[in-house]
Amino acid sequence: MSRREKTWWWVGGALIVVYCLFPIAWIVSLSLKAPSDLNTGGFLPSAVSWENYQLILTGGASDLFLPALRNSFGICLIATAISCLLAMFAAYAIARLDFPGKRLILSTALIVAIFPIISIVTPLFNLWRNIGLYDTWPGLIIPYLSLTLPISIWTMSAFFREIPWEMEQAAQVDGATTWQAFRKVIVPLATPGVFTTAIIAFFIAWNDFLYGISLTSTSAARPVPAAIGLFSGESQFVEPTGAIAAAAVIVTIPVVLLVLLFQRRIVAGLTNGAVKG
Repeated sequence: MSRREKTWWWVGGALIVVYCLFPIAWIVSLSLKAPSDLNTGGFLPSAVSWENYQLILTGGASDLFLPALRNSFGICLIATAISCLLAMFAAYAIARLDFPGKRLILSTALIVAIFPIISIVTPLFNLWRNIGLYDTWPGLIIPYLSLTLPISIWTMSAFFREIPWEMEQAAQVDGATTWQAFRKVIVPLATPGVFTTAIIAFFIAWNDFLYGISLTSTSAARPVPAAIGLFSGESQFVEPTGAIAAAAVIVTIPVVLLVLLFQRRIVAGLTNGAVKG
């Protein structure tokens, strides 16, 4: 490329980065503003204030935010682990075995992934109330599997197809059973794909709002997105904008840390099998 083309590419990339990061910068700025400074209209706070963070961590909103943060971590981690475990076996069967209905399973997973959640929330609400799963961790983990499992099966099946079949056959020739070949040969080779799938599944569960607000009513199982939606000001004349912004910043930190810690594995998993030769 010529120098002019490179310059335009750099300018275009910079504009995209600014466009993507501006909402995050705005939320961080709002979280650092005092309540009296929220309606001034300026982008940067006139004076940095940690009042909003103190409100949700140690103040009056801590009873709503901290239990919700603990619930989100526990529920999302359990849902992600179960989803990845089930998706691993399903993806292996789809990629390695020939059986009737294999394509139907993938099609069904895709249909479930795109099915509108709002259409099943009310029946699920009534069912959970009748069987005692309403406002419990299992009552959210099970619906979260409907969000994470389809995309996990689709993602992992693509990775398992890229693993050479001969490596598993060689392990079986050396005396390994099918389970040993799967556990000691296939799973280590599919580690980048498993990490990528787990992080994607965790993000999907972490960002869910509809199930969290509909299937919980107390801090026993209410996740963070639902708790943030219930924030209120100290009075009817005080807007909770600053507290919501501070909570959004704190909720975003685990996602950023996960991406930074497992960046190489994510890139390796997403690009696995993209180039052959």
